[in-house]
Amino acid sequence: MADFLYGVNPVREALSGSGRRPQELLLVKGERSARLEDLHELANTRQVKTVFRERRELDRLAGHNHHQGVLLSLEPFKYCDLSELLDSWRGTDRNAFFLLLDGITDPHNFGAILRSAEVAGCHGVIVPKDRSCPVTPVVEKTAAGALAYLPLCQVTNLARTIEDLKQAGIWCYGLAGEEGAQNLYETNLRGNLALVVGSEGKGLRENIRKHCDGLLSIPMQGRVGSLNASVASAVALFEVLRQTGQK
Repeated sequence: MADFLYGVNPVREALSGSGRRPQELLLVKGERSARLEDLHELANTRQVKTVFRERRELDRLAGHNHHQGVLLSLEPFKYCDLSELLDSWRGTDRNAFFLLLDGITDPHNFGAILRSAEVAGCHGVIVPKDRSCPVTPVVEKTAAGALAYLPLCQVTNLARTIEDLKQAGIWCYGLAGEEGAQNLYETNLRGNLALVVGSEGKGLRENIRKHCDGLLSIPMQGRVGSLNASVASAVALFEVLRQTGQK
């Protein structure tokens, strides 16, 4: 079964970016708009075939009717490996800036985190093969085109990967709300850095905590006492960006 991306903006990003190779553009039949015409022209420029389908057919393929009259079939998602990710970073003149996700399973959270990571200038995001949401059309739509520019690495053992990063001279900090964690805003986050974010419900696994160089907490004053994983990730990512001033 084909993997479809939907929505005008995500499809435009996919046609314009360097991520997954587009295979076929599907546009709603009998309905015209400037935005859909632009996508048709962009597909022609990229030599991507365009076909027109009845709206009910697009509804069936997308599984809903919120596709805005456009679907894009994509080749299977290709993860990069850790060595490629590190080599890509070493080819820049910037400090390392990676994000590791330990057990993010909700596609909307995953997509939102990827979007924040790309905007904040991360060199890449690392996820485990197990206990992690795969890249789905929902993830890509929520990421709003981020995966066209942001490398995503899949590893077998996240704890071992943290050790590999530390061997490469990268400090690894886990985001946690427990007592004894350092205040995010009072910690020096300059230099080669990787942030590790836990799952929506349970946070970081104990084994992952033990491998981190330190734990960071986001100060809060409300009664709820915790943040959504995507929001917490964004707060931490942009604090790193604020401190380092990387552009």
